[in-house]
Order: sequence, then C-alpha cells, then structure tokens
Amino acid sequence: MRTRALVLALAAMLAARSGAQTPAAAPAAPPEPAVDVILPAPEARGTQPPAVSNARMLEDRTTRELLHSGFPARLHFRVELWEAKTLFDKLVTAVEWDVIVRYDPLARHYTVTRIAEKVTPLGTFAELKDAQEMVSRPFVPDIAPPTDHKRRYYYFASLTVEMLSVTDIDEVQRWLRGEGEPMVQGKQNAGTALGRGLQTLFTRMLGGQVRTYHARSAVFRP
Repeated sequence: MRTRALVLALAAMLAARSGAQTPAAAPAAPPEPAVDVILPAPEARGTQPPAVSNARMLEDRTTRELLHSGFPARLHFRVELWEAKTLFDKLVTAVEWDVIVRYDPLARHYTVTRIAEKVTPLGTFAELKDAQEMVSRPFVPDIAPPTDHKRRYYYFASLTVEMLSVTDIDEVQRWLRGEGEPMVQGKQNAGTALGRGLQTLFTRMLGGQVRTYHARSAVFRP
C-alpha cells in the first residue's frame, strides 16, 4: 500500500510539473478590418437601398502614424447593383463616395468628412477611436433599388483605404472650402474626381499601402 501511495504521489508531482511547463496559449488575433452590405427588410428591397458599414479601418499602426504625420486617410466606397443571371451577371448601376479622416496636430483633434453628392462634415473628435466609430456607422448610399420582382439581384461593395499625398491634401482642402462646387453639384462624381487626382506614391513609400475590401449581399428579388 505504501509503495502504491508513493507511486501515486510521484505521478501527481510529475503531472503538476508537466502542466506548469506547458506554454501558455497564444493570444487570439484581433479581428480583421471588414466592409459589409446590409440589405433592408425583404418587403422593402424594391424601394430602399442597402446600408454599407465597415469596421476597424483606422486601427492599422501605419495608418495611425501617417495620420499623426499630417496625411489624411481616404476611404473610397463603391456600391454596385448587379442582376444575377445564369451565365454572366449584369451591372445595373453603381454609386461612389469618399470619407476623409484628417488629424490636426495643433488642435489635437480628428475631423471626418463625407464627400458624395455634397460635402458633409461628420464631426470633430478628440480621440481616434471616436473618429473610427463615426467612420464605421452604416451609411445608406443614393443608389436606385431594383423594382422588377421577376429578376434576381445582389449588391457588391468595395472599400479602398489609402493615405493621401501632399499634393492630394491641397485638393481636398479646396473641395472642403467649397471651391469644388461643380463637382459636388452632380456634374462629376465626387469619388471618381478624387480618385483620378490621386498621386499616392510618396505615402506608399512611407508604408501607406492601398488596402481594398469587398462584400457581397445575398441574392434577392425586390
């Protein structure tokens, strides 16, 4: 009996030592940035467009550093309505817009602005997390929903995140002062106009690479 008790005690000690030497589990990786298309209720899909949301777009370390160095972040959204067909799907319509996030090192605050059919200030924030929360809020774009209940459709969304170069900053400032009035009155799409004028080579050399995210809704009938 004594021998058996000694064996059991030794086994318990070895088990405890083995458990103490087991390496701790690695911490879970943080969630990745993402964009999402939110369909309206089924009965409203023929009269209401979807909402588009995103998450964690400003949490990248390089993005934060470039923001604090005076380079605004540009989030370019594009939502497309597609008709689902047997062989080749058909693009019906599309809409684009931008969200610009800037940091003012003197005032120590962030400003968020949406450029779509018009320039819309979304707020000034003391903390980056608050600016991120504003950027992430669902937005309903001005895209005409389908009305043919005999056909099947889906929405496809893309979001491109990049840091603006020094040249682009002047362009954004000009638009925000109202000097880009012809663009925001519908004569030219705001997102397209901004995209054509971008020269982001300098910020890419600093590490501000372009990041693109995609999302697709479920297929539905209006």
